Amino acid sequence: MVFILPLLLINACRDDADKNWTSPEANIHLYSTTLSSNTLYPSMENNSFRLAWDAPAGATGNYTVQISTTPDFKTPLALGTATANSYTTSIGALNTALLQAGYSPYTQTMLYIRVMSGTNVSNVISLGVTPYPVAKPIITNPLAGSSLILDQANQSGIATTIKWSDYSTYGVTVNYLVEIAASGSSTFYPLGTVQNVKMLDVSNLLMDQTVLKTGAVANVASNIDIKVTASTTSAGGNIVKVSDIITMKVTPYQLESFLYAPGGYQGWNPTTAEALRSATSNGVYIGYINFTDPNSEFKITTARNWDNSYGSAGGNSIVYNGGGNLVAPNTGYQKLTVNTTALTFSLEAYSWGVIGSATPGGWDNDTDMVWNSTTQKWEIASIALAVGDIKFRLNNGWDTNFGDDGNNGTLEPGGANIPITEAGNYKITFDEENLVWTKTKL
Repeated sequence: MVFILPLLLINACRDDADKNWTSPEANIHLYSTTLSSNTLYPSMENNSFRLAWDAPAGATGNYTVQISTTPDFKTPLALGTATANSYTTSIGALNTALLQAGYSPYTQTMLYIRVMSGTNVSNVISLGVTPYPVAKPIITNPLAGSSLILDQANQSGIATTIKWSDYSTYGVTVNYLVEIAASGSSTFYPLGTVQNVKMLDVSNLLMDQTVLKTGAVANVASNIDIKVTASTTSAGGNIVKVSDIITMKVTPYQLESFLYAPGGYQGWNPTTAEALRSATSNGVYIGYINFTDPNSEFKITTARNWDNSYGSAGGNSIVYNGGGNLVAPNTGYQKLTVNTTALTFSLEAYSWGVIGSATPGGWDNDTDMVWNSTTQKWEIASIALAVGDIKFRLNNGWDTNFGDDGNNGTLEPGGANIPITEAGNYKITFDEENLVWTKTKL
């Protein structure tokens, strides 16, 4: 016994030395969480997040639930308080607390949870958790109220760089869409898209083309709205965040130019003739004309009068202020292309139609659209649609067709059928250049 007693004292001292006297021992038993998925989604926002624990005798009944990014709780954050042996909040509140604690959206990070009550402390439970973003993009450049005069002499140069702030870390791909509209208008036109980058360079040419689409007038400062949309897609669904709009003044230059095609199909009247458009005034003009008779004759004028015109020089050649009438051999819609630099023209069959189970012709026959050279869109003024699907296709065939994968007004080549959920008469428009479409119930 004399020899054994000192050894027992030494071992007892060792046990005491090995204890971490800076951390209280757990005397509250915290159970695992009710979290069904470690990845949080906005669709779970109103779902419950619950914690439960067993408390020791003599506990005060006032509990604080703490979370931390580290197991030592060096900088704990209070998630909430409770007076009973459980705590319930929402997934949305948990997500906000995680973001406030420094967790990054789309990134799985360890979460440590414990319960405190006076000097009593629970065991620590941990799990990897991935929060979702709640912040929307904030446009930081250009500044609201600023002015931009576009430079026609430097069309390929950068007119401005759209910049925005957003959640900084990516665990999934974030797609950004930058759009502009006439101030106060709900019709936006795309400037471009980027992935996981918070800036978009916009050339003078692109900005000019897009600003003119909003209805702005050349050489006049117009108020233009800009917005940025952030979209992500993951197993839990889509997250879409749209920035607040900023408004600035933009002065475009005259980029578009037009020719006109008076002829027998419309009574040889230049004032009502179909327009041919050159999007960049590069000498190539395109228009769409419905010739009702074979071998219909026409000419090309530079304005809505007969002061200057192009006529036939034989074959597919044209001559300025001379030559005979041009001839369209075939009937129906023709795409007319005129090149005033090469002095040539061409015609090809070209018509767009709507087809599908919702249309009068079903999936067998297109309902033809009409070209509107004023709006530069294909249109159907009124069509009776049933509940079903539609698509757009070229020249009554499936080689070129468009659907709407997101049913959001944006078209994709070979995209998904477009659902019509309410029967009735509709006006439909199709913007081939910008690949957008609209339907308006009449």
